Amino acid sequence: MTPAERRIAALRRFSMGITGLTLVGHIWLGFEQSWAQVLVSLATCYSLELVLEWVDAWSARRPARFRGGPVALMDFLLPAHISALAIALLLYPGGRLAPIVFAGVVALGSKAIFRAPLGRGRRHFFNPSNFGIAATLVIFPAVSISPPYHFTENVAGAGDWLVPLFVLCTGTLLNFKLTGKIPLIVAWLSAFAVQAVIRHLTLGASLEGALVPMTGMAFLLFTFYMVTDPGTTPVRPRNQVAFGASVAVLYGVLLALHVVFTLFFALVLVSTVRGAWLYFAAADNVRAAIAARARGLLVRRPALEATVRRMR
Repeated sequence: MTPAERRIAALRRFSMGITGLTLVGHIWLGFEQSWAQVLVSLATCYSLELVLEWVDAWSARRPARFRGGPVALMDFLLPAHISALAIALLLYPGGRLAPIVFAGVVALGSKAIFRAPLGRGRRHFFNPSNFGIAATLVIFPAVSISPPYHFTENVAGAGDWLVPLFVLCTGTLLNFKLTGKIPLIVAWLSAFAVQAVIRHLTLGASLEGALVPMTGMAFLLFTFYMVTDPGTTPVRPRNQVAFGASVAVLYGVLLALHVVFTLFFALVLVSTVRGAWLYFAAADNVRAAIAARARGLLVRRPALEATVRRMR
């Protein structure tokens, strides 16, 4: 399977997973957001993704990527679909729709604006849904994150364990087979536990309280479907480890500074540093190439001068 095929397969499974969770959550589990917020989020992200692609294709004089039939259109809209449902799933704006629209616009806009050199092209380096959620939490102080209890509000007994276990198993399988982000997940979970112990020993935080977020559904969703985003996280295992551990360390620092909604802000900040590093590395490579070319010209200069003298 080629990298492009693996990417599409991963996006399809991500999409099916979050769609199933949304439907089951609203029908059975007790999600408290309205269906209107889900539909508005989808409409916002779909329309903006199509418009931005059309503008980019027109300016570059190339065919739009959503052309080619229904399958091509659906595959093109998969990232927007995932971002839209993640926003509707995790944000809790009460009965308002404006924060949902704002989050969708910021999420999709970040893909077009914040792009860093990577390989032979440029890629966005912010997880779109995470960036949109973080921006909304800053701009709309009354907006919060979905309460943890609503993921299993209408189940009891074995259901309290089966729902998280299902997310754990499917998320692990997806990241193991398609995204290759297991090193990132292991580093993130290990560093999260370490920072909890350090806060307990140095700041007097309750060890149980510092570790208990790891048992929640929101934490599982963040672990398997957000911090492991294939398009905005490193590929090399050692870079994955550094990325995942950095998010956990920054989470501990922000929490010690009494910053709320820490998971989302920690990921934004680490992604910002990674994006800046990608820009710096690309600029450094350009400077090295220019210097190498200049050295080559200096080496060849005597021969060039001899040729010029003969031509005279």
